[in-house]
Amino acid sequence: CATPQGLALGFLNTGFDFQKQFDFSFPFDRLKEKPNWDYHAEIQAFSHRLHENFSLDLLKTAFVNSCYIEGEEARRRELGLDKETVALNLQDNSKLAEQGMSFSRSYLTQCFEGAYPDLPAKGIGALVDFLTSQELVSYVAQNLSIQDLTLCKEFPVPPDVLQRTFFAVVGALLDSSGPEKTGIFVRDFFIPQLIGKDLFEIWEVVNPMGLLVEELTRRNIPSPEPRITRQLGISTVLPLYFVGLYCDKKIIAEGPGETLFAAEEEAARVALRKLYGYTENRRPWDYSKPKQGLAAEKAISSN
Repeated sequence: CATPQGLALGFLNTGFDFQKQFDFSFPFDRLKEKPNWDYHAEIQAFSHRLHENFSLDLLKTAFVNSCYIEGEEARRRELGLDKETVALNLQDNSKLAEQGMSFSRSYLTQCFEGAYPDLPAKGIGALVDFLTSQELVSYVAQNLSIQDLTLCKEFPVPPDVLQRTFFAVVGALLDSSGPEKTGIFVRDFFIPQLIGKDLFEIWEVVNPMGLLVEELTRRNIPSPEPRITRQLGISTVLPLYFVGLYCDKKIIAEGPGETLFAAEEEAARVALRKLYGYTENRRPWDYSKPKQGLAAEKAISSN
């Protein structure tokens, strides 16, 4: 490959200091600034890659950020252009982004309420906040190469702009194809991000034992009684305790810990996972449920 990037990759294994030999100050990824860059064709290609039917005008608007308009108008003013020439006849994506974020959060909330009916509102809110966070949404956007089409003043595109642009794409799809197709889009790109994630890594519970007592009381179950079931290396610097929680002389959960308090808290988390149906060995997400369309309708009605 006779490009600076290709030459750099070729020199990686030779000890060649390519950073001193080549000027990498030009952002090669900003292809849209090159003369042969067909932005309209790339927008169409993006739509086809996702197998979605976008209105191209809406999709183009979804990639226009307000910072880009402000930066371009400022640059034109510096060139001494008149006011009519300075103004760009472009609409930014703020409205689409707000619409897309609102729909995504509502749809995900409906999905989790249907899949985990015993999970309290705070837990569902924590899951939705995690999936719609700036870090995760910008990660998904980067993997869809949204940054290559985003019109932004800064380069590389900041995470907050990537997040806003992705939700603007969701908003454009909502206006183009309706809530059901958009719900499937949101589900397919967000729900898999929960694979391998523990509930209490996402939802921070300060007092798991207190929460467990509240949940058991709500179900007319007596408070749990903690007991040591096993202990290893208690005379060493790395002891390990196993605490079991008993209700009506039946064990409901068991957890390990380096101290009795830590083991008791972990046992409470295990019990809560069982109560909420969000265990580590839970069934994978069922993509064949016909309730998805209902969740999309509820999400759009809540907006």
